[in-house]
Amino acid sequence: MRLRHAVALGLGIALLAGGIGGWLGVLAERRSSTRVELPQAAADNKDRAPDSVAGIAAAALPGVVTLHVRGSGGGGSGGTGTGFVLDGQGHILTNHHVVAGAKDVTVTFSTGESTTASVVGRDSGYDLAVVRVTGVSGLKPLALGNSDGVRVGDPVVAIGAPFDLSNTVTAGIISATGRPITAGGDKDGSDISYVDALQTDAPINPGNSGGPLLDAQARVIGINSAIRGAEKTGSDRQSGSIGLGFAIPVNQGKRVAEELIRTGRATHPVIGVTLDMQYTGAGARVGAQGEGGKPAVTPGGPAARAGVRPGDVITEVDGVRVHGGDELIVKVRARRPGDPLRLTLLRDGREQTVRLVLGSAEGP
Repeated sequence: MRLRHAVALGLGIALLAGGIGGWLGVLAERRSSTRVELPQAAADNKDRAPDSVAGIAAAALPGVVTLHVRGSGGGGSGGTGTGFVLDGQGHILTNHHVVAGAKDVTVTFSTGESTTASVVGRDSGYDLAVVRVTGVSGLKPLALGNSDGVRVGDPVVAIGAPFDLSNTVTAGIISATGRPITAGGDKDGSDISYVDALQTDAPINPGNSGGPLLDAQARVIGINSAIRGAEKTGSDRQSGSIGLGFAIPVNQGKRVAEELIRTGRATHPVIGVTLDMQYTGAGARVGAQGEGGKPAVTPGGPAARAGVRPGDVITEVDGVRVHGGDELIVKVRARRPGDPLRLTLLRDGREQTVRLVLGSAEGP
């Protein structure tokens, strides 16, 4: 009997010891699992190459700003856009459509600091505007490149505030140059912008408007202004980038910005004709005499002096074919007042060439 008790006691102690050991093993395993460390590379604190996307962004971001605009209408109407610093005097370039009808403009820098800005001048025909901040130190103007040297395939970086996400950086290439586009405009046909644009596949979206398109040296080569968005399939969907973005060439932006800073207005190069915008044939047709209540060819203007007549169809500008009135306006607006221009035109079925010097008209 005593032997059986001893055996039973021994078994009980063994089971208890085994249970405690198992519990301690599980506990040890749980504790050890909190100390698991996976291999990881050390932080890379090296500077990025200046011509990398990261290098370009680091150089340009201090000169890019986000604009929050409150409109003059009721209900707190307004929007968000982008701009970039032009000089140490506080001038900032953006799009006309960003600040059109603005009552209040707030500029926010990449550091998060904000200040109010005043509109210096704007031009709807070029979709460009200049605003100015005062009392701000340490401004970082962006270097301006030369858009005449841009080639298809060149790498580019866009910076902006798509959907109010400020300091957003995207990258791509130049998809095409000299792309004639029109944008904006009211129902009466006013406020239409005519741009001989740089096309890019760098993703840009609403809020990128007015931001810089940069080359590999972090120089501005364009001002992001328009996109071709995806078709909306519902009222609650917002159109976004499908890789078709358009930027105003910086050479055009520079000239317009200088005039806006100097006088508050920009001049437009003109040939001195009224076009028949209903014409559907190839080329741009000069209106018939007396159409629209004004002469088809401005008396004493560049076209009149060159011998252009009502009804002539302009088919080429400096050897580049034009397919319609909008495209002719775009090609002319890409020049400066005083530039020479060669027009190829059809008159009574015969082709001829005329040369003229572009005149000047003050923009709206």
